[in-house]
Amino acid sequence: AGRCGGGRAARGRGGPGRAGQEGRGLRAAQAGLRAPPGRILLRIRRVWFQMFDGHNGAAAAVYAKERLLANVLGCVPAHLTRDEWLAALPRALVAGFVKTDKDFQTRAHSSGTTVTLVIIDGSVVTAASVGDSRCVLEAEGSIYYLSADHRFDASGEEVGRVTECGGEVGRLNIVGGAEIGPLRCWPGGLCLSRSIGDQDVGEFIIPVPFVKQIKLSSAGGRLIISSDGVWDALTAEMAFSCARGLPPEAAADQIVKEAVDAKGLRDDTTCIVIDIIPPEKPKSTIHSRKKARNGFSLLKNIFIRKRTSDTLSRADTERTSEPDLVEEVFEDGCPSLLRWLDSEYPVRNMFKLFVCAICQVELESGQGISIHEGLSKPGKVCPWDGPFLCHSCQEKKEAMEGKRPSRDSSSRNSGSSE
Repeated sequence: AGRCGGGRAARGRGGPGRAGQEGRGLRAAQAGLRAPPGRILLRIRRVWFQMFDGHNGAAAAVYAKERLLANVLGCVPAHLTRDEWLAALPRALVAGFVKTDKDFQTRAHSSGTTVTLVIIDGSVVTAASVGDSRCVLEAEGSIYYLSADHRFDASGEEVGRVTECGGEVGRLNIVGGAEIGPLRCWPGGLCLSRSIGDQDVGEFIIPVPFVKQIKLSSAGGRLIISSDGVWDALTAEMAFSCARGLPPEAAADQIVKEAVDAKGLRDDTTCIVIDIIPPEKPKSTIHSRKKARNGFSLLKNIFIRKRTSDTLSRADTERTSEPDLVEEVFEDGCPSLLRWLDSEYPVRNMFKLFVCAICQVELESGQGISIHEGLSKPGKVCPWDGPFLCHSCQEKKEAMEGKRPSRDSSSRNSGSSE
């Protein structure tokens, strides 16, 4: 079973819709099984939560809220077993994020948004994120970080990637040449290296998420998903500590209160708390006989009891011999679409031959462009090996890699997007 709660102190500069949270899968599951309010059952296979912290307007956050999940699920092949579905999910998340960003570009909005999407399938938690909202897990007395911080100040590798792709990263210049504030990408002045939207900054601000998948032990755990207004004020340890022992809704409110009390209300401060609770163990249904009718029946009864007891003991030993620990199944924050879409990573033959691996549009024979085109990997792959991209998704891929001119934008020397 599980419980969730959410708290919010403000929506921030972007106005209504700047930050959002989605628990529709949870609410639908509750309605379907008539579970008590605030609880879910682990036999309900999949629930999801989303958080969006928008900037420069609400359009990107609202669009991603409405389209992202459907785009991700549309990239998962049909007719998979549960294990195959979970193995295919990380790459489908990447394709879904990129498709959402690509489609949003056609709307010619300059807003952008961070995204944190968490999908819970039984005991397996998969998180994908771009931007600086974070998802953290406390389980078995340890804290696990399920997202990465895509601020330029937090990653020299991201600074190098954006610079190599033609972007300029630096601090805001003021009169006299002094530099102030966090590292930003120019033009545009965005603090983030990854987001959805932000057309006025450049294609090198990519939508490829950091993805992590973790399997919980039978003890379950607590998830916190929060926007940067929380994490600018609290560490993960502080957030879990201040809310320990509280139910999820009260815990989320307490975390928001602690963050606002610590640094004031300077940015969106939104929090979702989800408790993943193990199911109750079923009671034993084996009952001993109260009375034997004769000697033979007594001997038979003793023999059956001993054999049953031995069988149960062996089963218990087998169950307890398996380590019941938190398992980190998958983690990757690689910015390269080529690596994510490669047919051997992480699940072979995931993509249909004549469907674009990103936008899922059907391709006519000879129309698709192999992701391996232009690469020299003797003996490994050929230009006609899939997966394939449609023309517009190939352009998107090349622009993200700095191989095509980025979107035109004028420099904003004294403004910023985040």
